[in-house]
Amino acid sequence: MALIGSFRELKVYRMVLSEATRIYHLTRLFPREEQYALTDQIRRSSRAVGALLAEGWARRRYRAAFVNKVNEALGEALETQAWLDHALMCGYIDQKTYHKHDTIWQQIGAKLNRMIQRADSFCLS
Repeated sequence: MALIGSFRELKVYRMVLSEATRIYHLTRLFPREEQYALTDQIRRSSRAVGALLAEGWARRRYRAAFVNKVNEALGEALETQAWLDHALMCGYIDQKTYHKHDTIWQQIGAKLNRMIQRADSFCLS
């Protein structure tokens, strides 16, 4: 594995940043009455994944702290998937759109899980 100097170099971080931006644009089409409910929640959870990765990266001197932050990021990624489920069930997105976004968040979750499993390779000695 090549030496990574910044959380911004993590492939999963770049995926999260891109997908959180897509979520933002997607939710601009949601009904106004969802502004402080579904819209706010899915935007918050999708953005939190990247922020928690950055925070975990800063704490990689301590394996347990790193794992904790990446695990929290995983939880936010799964929360984003749950909000996508609600958006589909409410008819705000169609099945094709749902599948596209859900698949990406599933991949993000798998990458985060792999980071947890390989925490020693990310943490400082």
